[in-house]
Amino acid sequence: MTVPMPYPALIAILSALVILLFGVSLLTGPAAIGFTDSLVALVSGSSTDAVTLVMREIRLPRAILGVMVGASLGLTGAALQGYLRNPLAEPGLLGISASASLGAVLAIYTGLVIVLPLSLPVLALSAAIVAVLVVRLLAGGRSDAASLILAGVAVTSFAGAMTALALNLSPNPFAALEIVYWMLGSLADRSMSHVWLAGPFMLVGWGMIAILGRSLDALTLGEATAKSLGIRLDRVQALVVFGTAISVGAATSVSGAIGFVGLVVPHLMRPLVGSRPSRLLLTSALSGAALLLTADIAVRLIAPDSDLKLGVLTALVGAPFFLWLIIKTRRTLL
Repeated sequence: MTVPMPYPALIAILSALVILLFGVSLLTGPAAIGFTDSLVALVSGSSTDAVTLVMREIRLPRAILGVMVGASLGLTGAALQGYLRNPLAEPGLLGISASASLGAVLAIYTGLVIVLPLSLPVLALSAAIVAVLVVRLLAGGRSDAASLILAGVAVTSFAGAMTALALNLSPNPFAALEIVYWMLGSLADRSMSHVWLAGPFMLVGWGMIAILGRSLDALTLGEATAKSLGIRLDRVQALVVFGTAISVGAATSVSGAIGFVGLVVPHLMRPLVGSRPSRLLLTSALSGAALLLTADIAVRLIAPDSDLKLGVLTALVGAPFFLWLIIKTRRTLL
């Protein structure tokens, strides 16, 4: 049995790990740039210098998005597992990831992304917000978890079917190939424009979830007890759902579909915080950032010439963990 760590020490360790991996991410790439040259290029390099362009326009946005996307997935995974009291809950459960992917696919399918490159993240984010509104409508405004999960499954199925239809009716094989590659998930070729577009939405989503620590702790005692403590379950549901939609929708809009991070990270951190949902939020956000940075560094080192996709690597690692989690949950119930 894992003994919980002192919370401040755990936060300090995870923060230091994220900072270290952020630095490693800045130094990793096909261009052999030394540590000193990289630092100089970031701080005071000329805007026309090749090293400065590589550091500021390629590696820096990629590292920033690695932190923000990973933090969004880890944080929302912890929030959903705490609210639904379901160890198998993760951001894709509510149809947000699938709907954001559908929005991006429509931008590629219609050719709008060629005319206006930022239309892809804009449509993806818009589709995620629409999806969560539909989920709330289908759930009928009820605060019970079962209605929310069923509505999420319905939206996920519809978004997946529409994505498959777009692939089936793709006007040319190049568009189909671009759709498939985008859906595999990646942080390559992202710019600061993507950071400025998605970053504010992710921050808003984080803020909505961050204030729910006490409510999620109360829910561990059951809905009836939480209500007796003055917790408004409808408000909690709205903040969890919309916070997840905004942050994960924004993350998916710039990175594509990256699975299993929101499922795996809370389970790795839960024994270290004594299973307290309020403490799990920040630790999961930091761990998600660290995990995604590590995976993004790995795809550049494992197959630098093959363009290994980030979503593929996280799935290869996350799928066996998911199977182990199902087996463990089944044994617990028996």
